Amino acid sequence: MTDTPTQLFIGGAWVDAADGATMPVDDPATGEILCHVADAGPKDARLAEEAAVQAQEEWARTAPRVRSEILRRAYEIVLERTDELAHLMTSEMGKPLAEARGEVAYAAEFFRWFSEEAVRIDGGAGVLPDGRNRMLLSRRPVGPCLLITPWNFPLAMGTRKIGPAVAAGCTMILKPAPQTPLSSLALAAILKEAGLPDGVLNVVTTSRAGEVCEPLLRGGRIRKLSFTGSTDVGRLLLAQCADAVVRTSMELGGNAPFIVFDDADLDVAVDGAMLAKMRNMGEACTAANRFFVHRSVVEEFGRRLAERMGTLVVGPGTRDGVDVGPLIDAAGRAKVAELVGDAVERGARVLVGGRTPEGPGCFYPPTVLTDVDPGSRLMDTEIFGPVAAILTFDDEDEVVRRANDTPWGLVGYVFTEGLDRALRVSERLEVGMVGLNTGLVSNPAAPFGGVKQSGLGREGGRVGIDEFLEYQYLAVPVR
Repeated sequence: MTDTPTQLFIGGAWVDAADGATMPVDDPATGEILCHVADAGPKDARLAEEAAVQAQEEWARTAPRVRSEILRRAYEIVLERTDELAHLMTSEMGKPLAEARGEVAYAAEFFRWFSEEAVRIDGGAGVLPDGRNRMLLSRRPVGPCLLITPWNFPLAMGTRKIGPAVAAGCTMILKPAPQTPLSSLALAAILKEAGLPDGVLNVVTTSRAGEVCEPLLRGGRIRKLSFTGSTDVGRLLLAQCADAVVRTSMELGGNAPFIVFDDADLDVAVDGAMLAKMRNMGEACTAANRFFVHRSVVEEFGRRLAERMGTLVVGPGTRDGVDVGPLIDAAGRAKVAELVGDAVERGARVLVGGRTPEGPGCFYPPTVLTDVDPGSRLMDTEIFGPVAAILTFDDEDEVVRRANDTPWGLVGYVFTEGLDRALRVSERLEVGMVGLNTGLVSNPAAPFGGVKQSGLGREGGRVGIDEFLEYQYLAVPVR
């Protein structure tokens, strides 16, 4: 931990908070304090804003190839430091080292992807239909951005936002989650090493998010907000963006349906369930939340899933052989336990897990519930834990209606061997992404995002850079 930066990163320099405040970073596996980092206040936010605003004009004029090569160097450095970054992430967030290494690779790929997109920003030209004017279209960076990232994928959510902003020519203030600031600070050090000019990226770690972010959003100099987090916080931030009409992209909560039809290959479906539920201990917005399984196969599916979940080893993420690390904090674990308790009180059967272990750390066992009452709280709450709640259905129309009966619409999973049904159901689901016979949809080359209250805009893919660019139309008379 001694080599990891713990100060704010403003204008290319590592600095303490103006008032000297610090905040602890805890190890969720032990409850012990790993270190203290600077705890920024409003004055620090203003300094970061000034640095980003001052750097914007020159950075926007920087050649696309230069921006591309900075991102490419950052991609290579991230991969070179896979083990170091993975251990850092596991220490502050809890996921097993194998998953943390996977996230490092995933995170690095956003830098590589947007290094390639940086040199493909184009416009257009043509004569307008009335023949009087030529139309020249150019694309330019939207301007200084505020990037707010969550704790569950602390490295990848940073690169998924920083990558397109750098490629587009935007300067940034990054505010990471207070639980996991170290990954973001390490990322800032890597980008500085890769040649990113001073002031282009500023990192403000804080436990005082409202005091730091609201003045930035209402002040008029920040022109773009990219936020990943809960829907409740997203609504609050959207309101704060209204005064200055700040452009927004929001990746918010999910309540993913996982649908298993009677003709599904159950081996494939259980494999998919393990991915969709247990990636990141279930602490993912893409996690399967509601398992709808056809009545004819529900007992067999539940038995197989419980067997697989029961073999997973729970423990500190740094320990060899561990499959499931701790949840992020005591509050997160208490929420999961309360949701399970409510479901059991309403008649759910526990096939495996379901009991909070004693001892230090924020651990919760992989849990499978069946015969879940549709009125249970975990049916309309993002669980964010290793709990699979199984419900039964009888026909296609019924399950589509129930799957769509939620204000969220991020991702859905469909398991069936029938091509017509697969396409038909996927098209009827009110979600931004569908995993068809797979439990993993995230990929830097694909657009990530949802509909309804799961967010606005898309991250990743060819369209990911669009969120950081504006069009300018130039009319030139035809003479």
